[in-house]
Amino acid sequence: MRPAPTPDRTSKGDTTVPTAEDLGWNPYFASQLGPGDCEPFVPARIVEEQKSSYRLWSESGERIGEVAGRMLHAAAERAELPVVGDWVVVRPRPGGDRATIKRILGRRTKFSRKTAGKRTTEQILAANVECAFIVTSLNRDFSPRRIERYLTLAWESGSRPVILLSKSDLCPDPGRFVSEVESVAPGVPILTISAVTGEGLGEILSYLVRGQTAVLLGSSGVGKSTLINRLLGGPRLRVAPIRESDGRGRHATTCRQLVLIPGAGMIIDTPGLRELQLWQSEEGLDHSFEDIRSLAARCRYNDCRHQSEPGCAVLEARDEGALPPERLESYRKLQKELAHLSVRQDVFLRQEQKRKWKQIHKAFRNFNKRG
Repeated sequence: MRPAPTPDRTSKGDTTVPTAEDLGWNPYFASQLGPGDCEPFVPARIVEEQKSSYRLWSESGERIGEVAGRMLHAAAERAELPVVGDWVVVRPRPGGDRATIKRILGRRTKFSRKTAGKRTTEQILAANVECAFIVTSLNRDFSPRRIERYLTLAWESGSRPVILLSKSDLCPDPGRFVSEVESVAPGVPILTISAVTGEGLGEILSYLVRGQTAVLLGSSGVGKSTLINRLLGGPRLRVAPIRESDGRGRHATTCRQLVLIPGAGMIIDTPGLRELQLWQSEEGLDHSFEDIRSLAARCRYNDCRHQSEPGCAVLEARDEGALPPERLESYRKLQKELAHLSVRQDVFLRQEQKRKWKQIHKAFRNFNKRG
């Protein structure tokens, strides 16, 4: 079973009807449907996450979905609930445009970070994404260290990263920034783009393959919503000007939403991220810092920490100028952050296990009292 074609609700007056494959349905998701998922249950895709509900596309068109009470109660963490990009099984409610979300189909990829603040929990920003567009503008927002952090999470997610250097029309020498990004993102495609002049838009479309999904990630004010509007051919998403004082943007996008680009693939717009902490990103860190990992393979000791050990190829490359000191320092900082996160995750896991056992013992005592 698969969703029937559904109308594109992202554009006013557009009667284009995408197929299920346009929306990303494929054998990976179809194979997860079982006998219990037959009528009246249907698969649907989450296209917008609202305060207590979800906008989704299903075989009967666009609906507002709400998580079933049993599923909501069983979710120990927010990451166990649907996010934009998820495929879910829903039960349409009769006589309206609402549906109840029964379960989430297994995710092919997910882009996760640690929840902002002191809590040690996972926040999934988007799911089932093939391409992660990392957007930074060619102004005071530009930061190689932030790009390294985004790349680490992108590689860990299972999606392929592409770096977009936006607002090239405002930069007299984009090539200087491209060279700087190449030094921290070897092998990653880098596009200079402008939503004003149209520079780079054709190259972006080459990554928006029919049936595949991309996500836009970056700070507020880098032009994510403006870029989507240009790809859609009109002002469909709200945008806000940046502050002149510091070049930072205001949050024009307040929720994550998936948009279908006519004749191409899909793209998820996300609010600007002020805080981007890693979440289980060891493999992503190795991929982002492949140059340091290659150097480390030549160290005298297998457990070299690249601090002061003799025969350290990493330190030797730094001293000879082959490895920028700030890149090594960034690598150490992210390593330390992951190590600290791992300790906090262990503490959180023990607390959760203790809480669950208390609930089990309480339920057992109440059962005995009733008996």
